[in-house]
Amino acid sequence: MLKKITTWLEERLDLSAVRHLTLEKTVPKHRYTPFHLFGGLALFFFMVQVITGILLLMYYKPTTGNAYESVKFIVTRIRFGWLIRSIHSWSANLMILTIFIHMFAKYFLKAYRKPRELTWVSGFILLTLAMAFGFTGYLLPWNELAYFATRVGTESVGATPLIGHWLLELLRGGTDVTGITLSRFFAIHVTVLPLIIIAFLSIHLILVQVQGMSRPIEVKENGKIPFFPDFMLRDLMMWLGALVILVGLATFFPWELGHPVDTFASAPAGIKPEWYFLPMYQILKWMPSSIVGISGELAGIALINIGGIIILLVPFLDRKASRDKKSTWFTIFGILALVFLVAITVYARLY
Repeated sequence: MLKKITTWLEERLDLSAVRHLTLEKTVPKHRYTPFHLFGGLALFFFMVQVITGILLLMYYKPTTGNAYESVKFIVTRIRFGWLIRSIHSWSANLMILTIFIHMFAKYFLKAYRKPRELTWVSGFILLTLAMAFGFTGYLLPWNELAYFATRVGTESVGATPLIGHWLLELLRGGTDVTGITLSRFFAIHVTVLPLIIIAFLSIHLILVQVQGMSRPIEVKENGKIPFFPDFMLRDLMMWLGALVILVGLATFFPWELGHPVDTFASAPAGIKPEWYFLPMYQILKWMPSSIVGISGELAGIALINIGGIIILLVPFLDRKASRDKKSTWFTIFGILALVFLVAITVYARLY
């Protein structure tokens, strides 16, 4: 039956490219080869996000009067609704975590060097989009924590020079977080961002397939691994392990529903954003009110943006790596950046 189906498709479609990908594609074999698996792991968590998001969409109502109650209905009345919501929330966090691990692994392996500059750029854009997914999805339960965290987050966006006020009103749909904000975040979360991320994900995957996986500088290859079935089986085993961890986290540490929001109440003490926004939150918190006549918040946002631009342009700044030479200063910069991000995240979470 399988042979008949394959023959039928062959008569109507040219499957030579698929055969080349599955049977002839290879992956460099070296001691850092396992780090290549984190990109596929991020893709797995994204697919989990899509599937669970569609299931939640069947019951969710994006209005201020119904949003919290619809989530409560999913969690308490729908069979396994609590599990689907927990898997959706946990997979969002794990997706961003694996993208960060994937990015830093590729950074230290200098996988961004020529001719893979655009692969790095598209990957960095995917990280930004994943964080935007988290930011827009955070408000949708319309609970107390989500409401006030969104107010703080959008106020930071509003401090952007020249276009800050315009961005603030674009996100909120007005001067404050209201039902219009909820509707906009819902539309962005389920329509706009998925379309954009699928486009960039397609570009990223095509670039990876065309250019192949890079070999680290000054690391000798120990031959090649066939992509199919060897490397694909490793990917699938990684996915299976991730699924076990994901279901375990969702089962034993279900995502909290929180309390319904009172828009007239003051913000609760100690409110903080999700862990992947904590470095930006803490930097802005540490900034003085004014620096040489410039708003401290404005200076903090500028500092964050400069850091992001430097990371985005690393392939074009690291000239030595493009010539297959060691770039010690960029390695040191990456180590310091990683230590700083981890340390500031832990500090902001504890204090």
